[in-house]
Amino acid sequence: MAPTSTSTDSVTMATARSSLPCGGNVSALDSRLFRTMLGNDEMRAIFSDEAFVAALVEWEVTLARVQGKLDIIPTWAARGIAEQADASKLDMNALREKHDIVGYPIVGLVEQLSKLCGESGRYLHWGTTTQDVMEGATVLQVKRGLDVLDRQLDEVRRLLVGLATKHRDTIMIGRTHLQQALPVTFGYKCAVYLSALDRHKERLAQLRPRVLMAQFGGGSGSAASLGGRCADGAPPLGLQVLAGLADDMGLEEPPICWHVARDGIAELVSLLANIGGSLGKMALDFSIMCSDEFAELREPFVPHRGASSTMPHKRNPIACEVILALCKLLRNHASLATDALLSDFERATGPWHLEWVAVPESFVYLSQSLAQAAFLLSGLEVDEEAMKRNLDLSNGLITAEHVMTAIAPTTGRVPAHDIIYEAAKRSRETRTSLYDILSHDAKVAKILNDEQLRYYTDPRNYLGACPDMVDRVIGSRSR
Repeated sequence: MAPTSTSTDSVTMATARSSLPCGGNVSALDSRLFRTMLGNDEMRAIFSDEAFVAALVEWEVTLARVQGKLDIIPTWAARGIAEQADASKLDMNALREKHDIVGYPIVGLVEQLSKLCGESGRYLHWGTTTQDVMEGATVLQVKRGLDVLDRQLDEVRRLLVGLATKHRDTIMIGRTHLQQALPVTFGYKCAVYLSALDRHKERLAQLRPRVLMAQFGGGSGSAASLGGRCADGAPPLGLQVLAGLADDMGLEEPPICWHVARDGIAELVSLLANIGGSLGKMALDFSIMCSDEFAELREPFVPHRGASSTMPHKRNPIACEVILALCKLLRNHASLATDALLSDFERATGPWHLEWVAVPESFVYLSQSLAQAAFLLSGLEVDEEAMKRNLDLSNGLITAEHVMTAIAPTTGRVPAHDIIYEAAKRSRETRTSLYDILSHDAKVAKILNDEQLRYYTDPRNYLGACPDMVDRVIGSRSR
């Protein structure tokens, strides 16, 4: 038999709500200890409860204004709603309690706003539905959040331009599979990071029209509550309202309702994770280069930053650690947003809720990752001498390919590879420089004289196009 203790359940729910501790901290984003490590107040303010509710009210006011212009509701009612719908006068606790019961915040919002607006409130929320309002508010938050990310991304790119320019010719070892490979320059590495962020800048711009879209569809997305095509042949009023909302809020006008077409949101969160991943790649490189065995980089010095509770000498790469953690959190949210694509029929049964977590947290995580990257790059200590020392660790083996390409036209590529391979093997076994080994190799001596051999075994002469690539990246600053 089905349970019948409805009144008991209601009392239990009410007790739970009344006993809920205000300001309880469960998420690291809201923790008093971790909040400034994993997030920042500027982006947090854009996606706060207060900002979301203010955006909900802004959307309802805009809807009324548009409908007043189209004579769907009386113009006096539209004016009254605009004048009296004040988000600061809403009872947030009552709104939360109604949300707990209904499952969404809009019923409670409309009830409170209708009372605030008096007679005008009779025309509030006309012909629309919960998802229209919540989508509209979220898109307004996303628009503001993207503006912040754009600015932060530009700052990180500016700092990378400076480092790439300064260290265009600062030679260091390039590493593949965590092994010394061929020489590059530190400016080249910075230009590689920069090139990825340049592309992300383009992606953010390209993304906007696909995600910053107005929403007005009503119950099933058809806007049927405002009727079909007008008698005079004009577009249906629902489409006219959609156009008005888009124009008034500076958004794109989609051709059709996107209640259950979540590709734009999924693309948004995925892009934020992509940007976080590019920052994470840089942080991973830098954190390893900060290790004492390499000692090529140090994070900016701040007293006690990265200190150990027991080892006084420690200076851990904290900014890199935070960026790496945040990029993994962003990746998880990209997965959530992808799951939210699976919306059943004309209104999702659950997947939409995933976006309520993935979207705001992704913005906060990426904003903080960009802030940490800006701090890291603004005072990064580059030890050019350490980079030079590390070039010599292999006893010249990093120039093996250069010598091979020099003798290959005479011997053929495969024989040249075999000759240098055996020389490299002897160099490792005897801990003798590659130059010394090759200078006693009769096959090499027939092709290269001593001056030529010294040239080909000098790492400075095997930078390839590194400096030119830096110039190409730096030269594209119009983006």
